Formats: sequence, C-alpha cells, structure tokens
Amino acid sequence: MHILITGAAGMIGRKLAARLVGEGALSGRPIDRLTLLDISAPPAPEAAAFRVGAVAADIADAQAARAAVAGRPDVIFHLAAVVSGEAELDFDKGVRVNVDGSRALLEAVRAAGDYRPRFVFASSLAVFGAPFPEAIPDDFALTPLTSYGTQKAMVELLLADYSRRGFLDGVGIRLPSIVVRPGRPNQAASGFFSAIIREPLAGREAVLPVDDGVLHWHASPRAAVGFLLHAAGLTREQIGPRINLVMPGVCCTVAEQIAALRRIAGDKVAGRIRREPDPLTARIVAGWPSRFDPRRALALGFKAETSFDEIIRVHIEDELGGQIAS
Repeated sequence: MHILITGAAGMIGRKLAARLVGEGALSGRPIDRLTLLDISAPPAPEAAAFRVGAVAADIADAQAARAAVAGRPDVIFHLAAVVSGEAELDFDKGVRVNVDGSRALLEAVRAAGDYRPRFVFASSLAVFGAPFPEAIPDDFALTPLTSYGTQKAMVELLLADYSRRGFLDGVGIRLPSIVVRPGRPNQAASGFFSAIIREPLAGREAVLPVDDGVLHWHASPRAAVGFLLHAAGLTREQIGPRINLVMPGVCCTVAEQIAALRRIAGDKVAGRIRREPDPLTARIVAGWPSRFDPRRALALGFKAETSFDEIIRVHIEDELGGQIAS
C-alpha cells in the first residue's frame, strides 16, 4: 500500500506519519511506501520498515499536484491548509492553498485516468455558521461566516461531487478544535484553546483573548489521528452518499477548560493564564458553532475523549512525559 500525506510537516501530519510507521499497516494492509508532502520538505519518521519519501512542493501548482499522485497512492490524506486566523488576514493565500491547492490535487487524481484512491480530507466545523440549532448534525446547511470556513466548505462540495462522479473515493472529516496542540503557537484563531493549557503546564504564562463563557468542541491530537485512520478504512457502503462527517468531541466552555486544568495541575498552574481581550479573535470565534450531533460518526466507530480532563491527560502523557512544571 502506498500512502500520501499532504501538509505532512504540520502537527497532525507528523503524528499521523509516526503512527503509520509504528503500525506498519493501514486497515490490515501492509504499507510499502509513504510519501510526505508539504511546502517545505517534512521530516521523515525514523526506523520505518518501508520506503518513506519527503517532498517539498506547492500543490496549488498543477504540475506539482500531478507529480504528487504520479505514484498512484492508494490513500491520500489531504491535510494541507492555511489556518483560520491566517486565512482571514490573508485572503489570497487562503484561497490559493485551501481552495486552489485542493482542487489541483483533486484534478490530478481525475486526470490520472483509471485510478480511484481513498481521499481523506481534513475539513472543519467552521463550514457551519449562525443561526445554529441546539446541536448541529452532518446535514445542517453550510453557511460559513469566515473565509477559512468558506474555503473548507468549497472543498467539501468538490469532494462530494468528485466522489459521486467516481473520480475518487472521498470522505471529509470535520475536525473539532484540536487541543492540546504541542509546539509553538500558529495563526489559527482557535490556538488559544491549546495555549491556555499547554503554556501553563510548561511553566509559562498564556494569554486568553476571549470571554470565559465561550463554548467550543474539542478533541486531542491523538483522537484526530484516530479519526483519519478510521476514515481511511471505512467502506463506501458504510459511509453512504453524505461523505462529510462531524467528528465526536468534548463540548465545554473556556471556564470549564480552566477548571479541568486546575483539577489536574493545581491553582498555581491555572494562575498563569492572563486575560487580554482580542476583538479579531473574539469576532472569528463568535461565528463558530459549538455543539454538535456526531451520532452518525459514533455509529461508524469514530472515537474521541469524553471529558476535557481526559484531553489534558493525553497531552501530559504524549508530550510532557507525564511531568508538569511546578
């Protein structure tokens, strides 16, 4: 089996690659080749028992997209994206990467002829916009209120049509906000959800730019990798015609996040959060939905954490070696 990961230099891409190398198989099929692609050559996991290639390419370039699928990967994990805050600040860049890059990759698959890979697209809950029902199901209308959400919705629609036409075998997974993200902060508007946990646990101050009452939907990086792997193994009959799925997660307020941090790490750690309102972040987050109905994903076997305490413990275990800065 040959697997391609776009956006492989990102946090989820690196963790997905490491998991594939560690397991050596996907859905019971042994992996013989893994291609990692990003705008800069991504790091390759060590000690792989199969061939791993790292490619620096801009998939918005049609020639680069065709080259990416020339080896006819059996599964494509399309993770490459400009994140929410950056897409709002730089419209041209967001469209080029999130829309043009995705379409170029879809077109490259179509142009390859007798070739129908499983195409797993990392979408977002930002495809939905207000007014919201109490809990949003998979088939709620796509009415995004941000450029990022609009760009992801456009690709969801293309993915569904390319799948319907038989050009590929697609599935889109609408990821919750992934927390706790390790490493340096990026320009995602949702980045503070991770920062207010990650930084205090590491002994550093964190800035909270929104009100404590902000409600959101979360899952860990470990769960996100599990979503991607599980999506790759589902059959077309299992997924059915509605190929874009809301993933399960934990719904909680910022105040509940901080309370979970305090329960696990104590008052001193939780006290490292500094409130500093940011109007742009608050405006973007206000346009996001917060409560979902993932019953179809759960019925298909997707799994996530069931409490924010569990999400914090996953971060401490996976990224901190079980240690918390005092």
